[in-house]
Amino acid sequence: MSESRSFTPSHIVPAFAPLYSAFSPLADALVRAAAGAFLVPHGAQKLFGWFGGYGLEATGQFFATKLGLPASLALVAGTIEVFGGIALALGFATRIAAALVFGLMAVAVVQVHLGLGFFWTSGGYEYPLLWAIVALSFVVKGGGRYSVDAAIGHEI
Repeated sequence: MSESRSFTPSHIVPAFAPLYSAFSPLADALVRAAAGAFLVPHGAQKLFGWFGGYGLEATGQFFATKLGLPASLALVAGTIEVFGGIALALGFATRIAAALVFGLMAVAVVQVHLGLGFFWTSGGYEYPLLWAIVALSFVVKGGGRYSVDAAIGHEI
């Protein structure tokens, strides 16, 4: 026997209820935009050597010698981070971009960070796992109301 209940959130500060209602529709778009935008500098480090990065050749050598991964994955990772990050931030081809980011972060967790423990401060998997979970949420729900996908009326 199941009982149907509706959930009405209560607010810690009831006076803020109008603010919660006004800004609630923007919350997912803010998380999506931040997650995508925060990926871009990481990819630019790998591809172009910007923001203190080493560029594609040196990153490829690091992948091969230190991580035991093919050097060509530096190009793949950097491309997903830059272009997938931009697409995710804009909400363009959101599910595809988010799926690529999720896959990249899952590989990073398993192949690079898992053996270093949980905490990101020790190079652990905490941060890439969080990024993977955020990306997976946009694979599931898409770009939402405030996305290029919604503006063009079609999810790619």
